[in-house]
Amino acid sequence: MPLKYLAGMPAAVKWVGWIHGVLFIIFCFALLRAMLVARWKIGRAALIFIAALLPFGPFVIDRRLLAYDQEFLGPRPEPA
Repeated sequence: MPLKYLAGMPAAVKWVGWIHGVLFIIFCFALLRAMLVARWKIGRAALIFIAALLPFGPFVIDRRLLAYDQEFLGPRPEPA
């Protein structure tokens, strides 16, 4: 937005918005794949999807995702 209004570059918003949309669609497919491979219930996937929509949501859900990862793969070994 600053490039559009302060620098007079409306095309910057178009391209950045387009890239953002494509990345979000890729995220949705990755979430669907994770849900199918790890056999998550729909509620867990919905929680992650909602967190992706909220500001700072991914930071809040990050600890829970680590717990899901350990549940699926087992505990990680301690670093040397």
